[in-house]
Amino acid sequence: MENKVGKFVYWTPRILSIIFIAFLALMSLDVFTEGASFWQILGGLFMHNIPVFILLAVLLISWKYEIVGAIAFFLAGLLYIFLVFRGAGDWRMALAWSFQISGMAFLIGGFFLANWIKKKK
Repeated sequence: MENKVGKFVYWTPRILSIIFIAFLALMSLDVFTEGASFWQILGGLFMHNIPVFILLAVLLISWKYEIVGAIAFFLAGLLYIFLVFRGAGDWRMALAWSFQISGMAFLIGGFFLANWIKKKK
């Protein structure tokens, strides 16, 4: 039974990270608008995918060092909350956005933390 729990704790943050990063990349497809030039679309895709590139690098590092993933995903969630509440006019809408994105980042960070703690024992 312990081996199954260990595999679950090991693979869950990694799989959730891949899904989360793919979701963020999917949201960048809103740059495809009518009348935009190739370079405007390319620039928009690059700008929208900067968090994706950063989280991919974090995932690659945290595949071996789980504490990096725990800290980075917690900080990413906090940064997103800060940026949303700073730029939003309606706090209820900002709260809904924060739950969707930062909640998933906190969950992934928690799983990486659990994996790191389990690995330490």
